[in-house]
This record gives sequence, C-alpha cells and structure tokens, in this order.
Amino acid sequence: MLVGVPLETAAGETRVAVTPETAKKLKAQGHVIRVQSGAGLAASVTDAAYEAAGAEITDAAGALGADLVLKVRAPSGDELAHVKRGAALVGMLDPFDRAGLERLAAAGLTSFALEAAPRTTRAQSMDVLSSQANIAGYKAVMMAANQYQKFFPMLMTAAGTVKAARVVILGVGVAGLQAIATAKRLGAVIEASDVRPSVKEQVESLGGKFIDVPYETDEEREAAVGVGGYARPMPASWMERQKVEVAKRVAQADVVISTALIPGRPAPTLITEDMVKAMKPGSVIVDIAAGKGPNGGGNCPLTVAGQTVQVHGVNIIGETNLPALVAADASALYARNVLDFLKLVLPKDAAAINVPMDDDIVAACLMTRDGNVTRS
Repeated sequence: MLVGVPLETAAGETRVAVTPETAKKLKAQGHVIRVQSGAGLAASVTDAAYEAAGAEITDAAGALGADLVLKVRAPSGDELAHVKRGAALVGMLDPFDRAGLERLAAAGLTSFALEAAPRTTRAQSMDVLSSQANIAGYKAVMMAANQYQKFFPMLMTAAGTVKAARVVILGVGVAGLQAIATAKRLGAVIEASDVRPSVKEQVESLGGKFIDVPYETDEEREAAVGVGGYARPMPASWMERQKVEVAKRVAQADVVISTALIPGRPAPTLITEDMVKAMKPGSVIVDIAAGKGPNGGGNCPLTVAGQTVQVHGVNIIGETNLPALVAADASALYARNVLDFLKLVLPKDAAAINVPMDDDIVAACLMTRDGNVTRS
C-alpha cells in the first residue's frame, strides 16, 4: 500500500507521524512510504534518514495523495484538496470536532482518530493521549523551572540555605504524574490534588503529598471513581470544599501546574483570580489546559492561550502544545502509537485498509466512512 507522510502545517506543530524507525518497519511489511521533504526536520529527522530507512521523498501532493495518509493533526482545507476520495487517514483528528469530521466525511475518507481509543490494557501501546500527556507533564515542569527565578532544590551554601520550591500539581492523570516525578527529580516539595481518591497512592509513591478532601455523600464518592480513566464532573458541594483546600496550598506555592481536562468538555476552572492574587510575586502557573477552558482560558481564567503573561505579579504560561516543544521524542512515541494501531487495520502486503468492526479499538477510533460520520 502507498503510505503518505506529509509535513504538518498547523501553527507550531513540529511533530511528524512517522519516524525512520517506523518507516523501516512499514517498508518491511511490503508498503511504499512517501515522506514529504522536510516533514521531519523540526523533529530532528532529515530526509536522508528517511531515505536510509527505505522511504521515498516527495512533495506535499505526493504525500497527501497516498492511499493511506498518516498525520499528527487533522488536515486543513488546503490539504484536503490533495487527499483523494476513498483514501484512509490516521491521526489525532479531534473526535469532538463535529464540523471537522463532517469535512473528512465529505472528502470521502475512511478516517481514524487515535484519541478515541479506549483506555484499556490492550490499547495502551496505541494510546496517543497518554504518550503525549507524559511529555506535556515533563515539559511543563521544565518551563516552570526556567520561568521561576529561584532554585527548585534546597541548597546549603556558604552564603546561606536556599529553601526548596513548593510545587502544587492540580490533576493527577498521566501529565500530572509525570509532572510530580519531574519536579521531584529537581528537588521540589510537591503537593497534588485530584478528584479521584485512587490516585493518592500514586502521588505518594512518587514522593508527593496528596491534598485530601473527604467525601460526604454517596454522590460524591460515585463521581470520584471516574469513567475510563478520566475524572467525572464532581458535585458542587465537593468542589467548594476542594477549592478551599487547594486555595490554601496555592497561596503557599512557588509553582502551580494544572492539568485537568475532561474529553469533550471545557476545562474546569481550578485556579481563580482570587487565588492568583494570593500567590507570591514571581510565582509561576503552567496551565496545560490553556485554550480549552471557558473564554479561551484554561484551568485558570487569566490564562492566555499561546502566551506567557504576568498578572498580579504571577507568571502564567499558556502554551497550548507542550509535546511539540519536545518534538523528537514526542514524534518517536507518537509514531510507535500509529504503527501499533496500523497492525489492526493494515495487514502485511495489504493493498487496502481493513476495518474489522468487531475490534473494539478500531470501532472506537473510526470517525468517517463511505461519506458518513460514524461517531454519534
């Protein structure tokens, strides 16, 4: 099968969907790989490296005109004009962007959104949300350390002792856990909060202290369990009590990293303006949910998507694509996710995509087929 790998054109997107490692494996399966010239440069991959792996170098039209197109982000209108009807598309296509899916359906594509894969053991190797969130959690801490004008670790020097930075992590999913681990390696004192009691043990195993908010009703306990690895919206009564506890910790923090996202919903507000006002001058907030909250903010309403701003003396980092700032490793992990998914739909030496609807992963990821949006 002819497999195309175009250069990503979305603003700030530096990742690539296929690396020489995965191109070599696809080539060994009997497929022809065509990579747009320069597609991997931002991820430190040269055209020569792709050619050494057996791929052909082509232009945008050559990559987008393949039978199977592998991308990181959904194709733009200009890109869709080069994709042929009946082709297959695999990428992070945003399952909740109905208008975008309808454009893919109108273009006659069989498309798969990898973000929609179920959070099951069998699907772990193709879980793009986890692989990329892991990178986001790491990079958030590194950006915070760069912005913060003091040391992270405690230092005892001839000139006196420097206290360790206090870091608060809000949301303990994959990104939050990696943020805890990274901040701990840098020597910070860490506290973390999440609505799911089950993560307390994970937080403590990484050296953090869990901000515990007791549950008072069965409704609160049921909501706290979550669904499919994600948190669920909590009752207002619990949210108020959590806000009080978190506000105390945030006021004492030097760095706050917020990671709370629920697929298909606006990011919840965890850091209010009053909480920001209570923080120390020079403190740092890294809002991983930037651009996904109400009015374009994130977990903090003062966040400005794509910018670092200073409000009430606090630096708020609103980077919207943290994995793209670690493009080489982000691409390597993403490309492996893609390759593992292709094992389900692209048999060796196959001339066409197979869509086994009895496979729960394939069925969940399938977004469009035969001119229709298959996701309800």
